[in-house]
Amino acid sequence: MNIIGTKWIFKNKMNEHGVITRNKARLVAKGYDRGTSDKTLFIKRKEDDIILVQVYVDDIIFGSNNEELCETFVEIMKSEFEMSMMGEFNYFLGLQVKQLKDGIFLNQAKYCKDLFRKFGMDKCKSINTPFSTSCHLDHNIAGNPVDETKYRGLIGSLLYLTANRLNIMFVVCMCARFQSAPKESHFNASKRIIKYLQGTKEVGLWYPGNISLSLNSYSDSDFAGCKIDRKSTSGTFHLLGSSLISLQCKKQACVALSTTEAEYIAAGS
Repeated sequence: MNIIGTKWIFKNKMNEHGVITRNKARLVAKGYDRGTSDKTLFIKRKEDDIILVQVYVDDIIFGSNNEELCETFVEIMKSEFEMSMMGEFNYFLGLQVKQLKDGIFLNQAKYCKDLFRKFGMDKCKSINTPFSTSCHLDHNIAGNPVDETKYRGLIGSLLYLTANRLNIMFVVCMCARFQSAPKESHFNASKRIIKYLQGTKEVGLWYPGNISLSLNSYSDSDFAGCKIDRKSTSGTFHLLGSSLISLQCKKQACVALSTTEAEYIAAGS
C-alpha cells in the first residue's frame, strides 16, 4: 500500500472549522466510514480493496492497495477544493516515512536532532538505557527546584516522541508526574532519556508488507511500583502480525493488594 500526502487550498473563504466539517460530511456522503477511536480517520472498502484517509487540518494523507481508489478520491476532493499533490508521503509532523518494496519504516531521527539542539544537548554522550533500575522518583521535597517551564517543555517534547519511540513511554510518563514542582533529580532523569536517544535516534518501527493480520495483545504490571502511593503500573501492547501498533503504560487507579490483582487489572484494561 502506497501512502500519498496531499495538501489542499480552500476555494471558499470559510473558517477552518466550517471547511473541515464540510469535508468530513462529503466523505461520509461518498460512502466513507468514520473511525470509531480516531474521528479524523476515514475508511472505504470495495470488495477486497481498501482506502484509508487521514485528515489533519489542511493536510490529507491517504493510501490504498488499489490505485483506482486513490484516483477516485482525488477527483472527489478536487471537485470541492483546489489541491496541491505533494507526492509520496515521506515526512509529516516530525515523523519520517520510508516506503520500500518490502515494507514501511517509521522513525523520528530529525525530530530527535531538533530536540537535542533545543535543550542544548546535541553534543551529549549517549547512554545504553533510558532509566536506571535502581532509580525511584518521588516528590523529593527537599531537592533543588528547576525551571518549571523548561521542564514541562522537555516533557512535552518527549511525550510527542513516544508516538514512534514506544520503548521510552514508561520512563517519560514517570517523569511527567512531577511537572507541578520539578526538582533537579527529575530533570536529571529526563536528561538521561535524551542521552539514550542520542545513541538510538535512528531506531524506529518496521512494518513489513507481507505480515499476517492476526492481532495479539499482551499485558503485564509491576506491583506497588510507585514510591509515592504504592500503586501498580499496567503495561499493554498489541501486535498486528509481527508489527507493534499500540502500547499503553498507565498507573492503576487503585492499590492492588497482591501481584495477582495487579496482573488482573492490567489484563482487564
